[in-house]
Amino acid sequence: MVKKRFLIIASYPDSLIGFRRDLIQEILDLGYEVHAAAPGISCDSLVDKKLISMGVSVHNIPMSRTGINPLKDLCSILMLCRVIKKTKSEYVLAYTVKPVIYGTLAAWFVGAQRRYSLITGLGYAFIGSPSGLRRILRLFIQSLYRFSLAKSCIVFFQNPDDEALFRDRNLLDKSVPSCVVNGSGVDVSEYCVTPLPQRPVFLLIARLLGDKGVREYAAAAEHVRSIHPEAKFLLVGWIDDNPDAIKKSELDSWVENGTLEFLGKLSDVRPAIAQSSVYVLPSYREGTPRTVLEAMAMGRAVITTDAPGCRETVVDGDNGFLVPVQNAPALADAMISMIESPLRVVAMGKRSREIAEEKYDVHKVNAVMLKEMGIS
Repeated sequence: MVKKRFLIIASYPDSLIGFRRDLIQEILDLGYEVHAAAPGISCDSLVDKKLISMGVSVHNIPMSRTGINPLKDLCSILMLCRVIKKTKSEYVLAYTVKPVIYGTLAAWFVGAQRRYSLITGLGYAFIGSPSGLRRILRLFIQSLYRFSLAKSCIVFFQNPDDEALFRDRNLLDKSVPSCVVNGSGVDVSEYCVTPLPQRPVFLLIARLLGDKGVREYAAAAEHVRSIHPEAKFLLVGWIDDNPDAIKKSELDSWVENGTLEFLGKLSDVRPAIAQSSVYVLPSYREGTPRTVLEAMAMGRAVITTDAPGCRETVVDGDNGFLVPVQNAPALADAMISMIESPLRVVAMGKRSREIAEEKYDVHKVNAVMLKEMGIS
């Protein structure tokens, strides 16, 4: 019996293991032949080796995560068409901006019958009130979304705000069904509860972008340390190739004056979470932030923004606090409240773990997606 073929398309190869490994494994377990396509998957990379060990066939494709270059993007579409035809994939799932737009169009061009899109966040072009070139970029991306998503069999969103925005702006045709899932989920068996440190330690894990709230985190940390010098502020991440990226000089100044302790980019964030007592994500907008789910699974209280994607993870006053977007003073107040109420931090961390088990277990999230895609 010939196996059905499933292709998953990503813009960042590490995400195939970091965010989609469990979904890929469950599709494999159902007897499907699975292929993965992403830019930068080299034959000797760790991601490549892990995927191959799982039984996944990998395909390197030319695709830049940022910027719009018509010739390069046309090359990406043509290569995706070639991969889909070569693998004879009936099922195609794409996530993040360019894979969703170009992958869905390629799947439609070559006649793949089951085309699925996963919107994991809106990205730089959608956040804030754009002007000039950024406004033009937003309009261009929206038009591409409108055209490509019309070819999808179903579109998955990771929070209801993003789904409503796409519907309100007519980026998603009324005839195309959509489904909101609880983020990418987290394997609660791999992210176990660990003891809290004796001193207050805050942690932010993110690409070092302005819209992740990194500057607000640093400003709040500086204020809190003036009142509670015993507090420690950790930062995990890397400077991204993005117009909104934090400058290295900014990062260096925060480290040099003792405001933040920078741990760099980590392949495994669990040791960093274990060092912390409170997880902080002052992001301007998310799909559903995976790092928050990981921290919740490890029993950490959370401070995040009352923004799309972020607000779904925290019940204010229950497992953490919600603060306004781009408001460093409010963020600092929430941190101080945590420092001065250590027993509450313990109780909030316990509730985070319970919510992670009830709502964000990766197997529950995947079950919804598999059902909606008709995979069994």
